[in-house]
Amino acid sequence: MGIRVYNPTSPGRRKSSVSDFVEITKSEPEKSLIVIKKQKAGRNNQGKITVRHRGGGVKRYYRIIDFKRKKFDIPAKVTAIEYDPNRSARIALLEYPDKEKAYIIAPVGLTVGEEVVSSQREAEIKPGNRLPLSIIPVGMMIHALELFPEQGAQLIRSAGLSAQLMALEGNTAQVKLPSGEVRTFIASCMATIGQVGNADNRHIRLGKAGRKRLLGWRPSVRGKAMNPVDHPHGGGEGNQPIGLKSPKTPKGKPALGVRTRKKKKWSNKFIIKRRK
Repeated sequence: MGIRVYNPTSPGRRKSSVSDFVEITKSEPEKSLIVIKKQKAGRNNQGKITVRHRGGGVKRYYRIIDFKRKKFDIPAKVTAIEYDPNRSARIALLEYPDKEKAYIIAPVGLTVGEEVVSSQREAEIKPGNRLPLSIIPVGMMIHALELFPEQGAQLIRSAGLSAQLMALEGNTAQVKLPSGEVRTFIASCMATIGQVGNADNRHIRLGKAGRKRLLGWRPSVRGKAMNPVDHPHGGGEGNQPIGLKSPKTPKGKPALGVRTRKKKKWSNKFIIKRRK
């Protein structure tokens, strides 16, 4: 888990870096746990573009991740650490005693040959084990957290992320999320012990536009470089400021720093402290 930098043999190589993939132990995915991922190019079911600047990218299979881990109290052996092109984190291949296999997000410190378990009762506190918040010791770092019981991991799944269990009060738990927000969860929500692996992913520099295209991102043109008919920022003779009170989207809606969360959103009652 580190960064590899090459000699500047070309302008694109000069500023680029890649992961060294030293933790990867298996190059091909498990065939029973992959499905074809259809490219949508940012379009909805009517073929209309709903997300701009998307398209292209390399073909890839989607790895089916077991975010719920409902095989309780059955130890599973880690047989491989694999690369997943659909996420920044690495994934671990588990094999249960009945030969069933499953993928999970690989935390820091999880190695091939170890055993992990998902349990709703007391279990060893070590990276990879999945337990309810009510059993996890206060102050422990966690990831793959459920928003509500039995929904599966929805939070803290990207490389290098972790949350901290701050307090347990009756049937609720207070968790400090990576954003700095402190939020109340139901104590029966499941979470995985440890920090998500591949923390150096944030230091990778793509170095050239081509690598961005491989990820499925198309070029983005500045609004102020367009004509008035194409964008609210467009027009003017030469290089002009946008000439508005605040930046706008192509549709004319406020952008950049504008709060979009509803003031009376039903889940506001769960937030104890807002993010920084």
